[in-house]
Amino acid sequence: MAQVRALVLERQHELAMRDIDLPLEVGPGMVRIAIHTVGVCGSDVHYYTHGRIGPFVVDAPMVLGHEAAGTVVEVGEGVTHLKVGDRVCMEPGVPDPQSRASRLGMYNVDPAVTFWATPPVHGVLTSEVVHPANYTFKLPDNVSFAEGAMVEPFAVGMQAASKARITPGDTAVVLGAGPIGTMVALAALAGGCARVIIADLAQPKLDIAARYQGIIPVNIRDTDLVAEVARLTEDWGADVVFECSGSPKAWETIMQLPRPGGAIVVVGLPVEPVKIDIAAASTKEVRIENVFRYAHQYDRAIALIASGKVDLKPLISETFPFEKSVEAFDRAVEARPSDVKLQIKVAND
Repeated sequence: MAQVRALVLERQHELAMRDIDLPLEVGPGMVRIAIHTVGVCGSDVHYYTHGRIGPFVVDAPMVLGHEAAGTVVEVGEGVTHLKVGDRVCMEPGVPDPQSRASRLGMYNVDPAVTFWATPPVHGVLTSEVVHPANYTFKLPDNVSFAEGAMVEPFAVGMQAASKARITPGDTAVVLGAGPIGTMVALAALAGGCARVIIADLAQPKLDIAARYQGIIPVNIRDTDLVAEVARLTEDWGADVVFECSGSPKAWETIMQLPRPGGAIVVVGLPVEPVKIDIAAASTKEVRIENVFRYAHQYDRAIALIASGKVDLKPLISETFPFEKSVEAFDRAVEARPSDVKLQIKVAND
């Protein structure tokens, strides 16, 4: 164990910048990483404000943060694809490689997965971490640390686009223009969609999404989304609908959005159970897919960012220095309509 400075969630509503003992021994197959940039995720904020997410309860001090990039500073025995000095980003979920889910390639739904900043596992808003090399990915020279820290949420978008089985030229609808919704829209465009209709209540978020070619913003405060999708698709419907808002209200009309034989991909997680119009889904043969985190998406996400086909930089609203991490989280709690992604720069360079 080593004592390092970190952002610690002491309990619900209480954050502290303080020293804490964390394991930094580098065993076989592991690497030690100096953290550079960490994104503030909605789940981190939810633990701060609510103290729990479903069955995961913060009942002991926990370091926050799981969207991260940094530099390899030590390499364990047997690691050959990484070396000291490599700039990397890290997949925060580590499954049991022998589990049935892992053997099926669905390691993201392995019940035994350990995921940064998910009780009781510490996160990475600290100076250094040790992580399995197999879940550590080298960043190309033209991908910044800030972009590297965006790979984690973008991987969710990639997982959603993969589940959608997009055909080139498809029209998609995204419900919710938050960080994940916007990244889902970008992944859908990269996956072959000709256009993505993105819907939200917050005009500033829609304005940010509208900067991207191929995204059509719809403010549902003043526009009927069902009617607008019908107009844009000549009453046929969208090929795929991504539900990213997590709002139960979205399910009241969602079955009116996809075309016959279309798909709904569920990305947002409602706090309460929702009612689904099974009759409408059946008569249109709508396919419903679900997304939980991601699997096998990091390489593809990094490749898209490096190619220039996906530019995530406009989504970074503000970057805070490490010592102002509490301020960054309090800003995130405000949920300003103009904020998409807040980041914390841990490194001093």
